[in-house]
Amino acid sequence: MTDALVKKLEHFVRLSSHDKEILARAAAERVRKLGSHEPIVLEGDKPAVIYLVLDGWACRYKHLEDGRRQIVSFFLPGDLCDLNVFILREMDHSIASLGNVTVAEISRPNFEAILEGHSRIAQALWWDSLVTIAIQREWTVNLGQRDALERVAHLFCELFIRLRTAGQTRGKSCDFPVTQTELADATGMSTVHVNRTLQELRNMRLINLANRTLTIHDLSRLMQTGLFNPNYLHLDHEGAHLDANE
Repeated sequence: MTDALVKKLEHFVRLSSHDKEILARAAAERVRKLGSHEPIVLEGDKPAVIYLVLDGWACRYKHLEDGRRQIVSFFLPGDLCDLNVFILREMDHSIASLGNVTVAEISRPNFEAILEGHSRIAQALWWDSLVTIAIQREWTVNLGQRDALERVAHLFCELFIRLRTAGQTRGKSCDFPVTQTELADATGMSTVHVNRTLQELRNMRLINLANRTLTIHDLSRLMQTGLFNPNYLHLDHEGAHLDANE
């Protein structure tokens, strides 16, 4: 069940068969299944484990005092939630499932043993954490500078490429268990505005979104529409070409 994680990490560092076995053991330490829209961890909780998404999607979000919500990131299969979370006294955000989700809970001793004893895995995880920070910067640019059409197009491009990197796409399609309300919470738009933007993208024959499936008919044109440059995902890092036997 760590295939998505391994495929993603190998864009940064070539992992050996032993490295992959170590990751598989860590992911099997404790597995938890959640239904749709269930909390994984809540703001104010004391961090106890690192979560690895094995299957399904989750989101990181913040609630304002008046109940409004901002989704600040999506977690996809193969994503680790907060590598340095044990530094915190309490969670400053919440994470919840989107649809059915399976997560692995990796304990602090197990995770620290992996970092200390397996340098190649540690290198890949640090690269992955830097990409996570880069994605957050890009989301800030998305909210601050792109218009509605560009925001949604950019988000679709990012999510599709991240899923493709982890081996989670099917040709031009991928699972997309995100409602229009959740898209609105992620893009800083109203649900009505999101609906109109989706209709515009459909009329441009760029995407189709139905039955929890996103189909991108022309990725190149969608990237142009969203002013999308994938450089912040760092998928061409030279570390991916390292020999696993070094």
